[in-house]
Amino acid sequence: MRKIALIALLAAAASPALAQTITLDEGITMSSVLGTTMQEVRDSVTAMGYDVRKSEMERGLIEVYLVRGNERGEVYVDPQTGAVTKIKMR
Repeated sequence: MRKIALIALLAAAASPALAQTITLDEGITMSSVLGTTMQEVRDSVTAMGYDVRKSEMERGLIEVYLVRGNERGEVYVDPQTGAVTKIKMR
């Protein structure tokens, strides 16, 4: 029983680290991990080909307004985990 609990704990801890692999041609998804600081998030979306128009803290989340070609949107990131919590694309 302890081995199963340990394996589950290790798998849960490894998941965010695995999700951090982002390629340049990949878009932002709900499984994306972009960073835990505003600068890390800005750098991540810039590396993905987006132009960052504005970034700010809103309700405890990092909010980034971005543009790429005809895509415009907002991405909300949890600064504790670096995970995307909400995406609004237009």
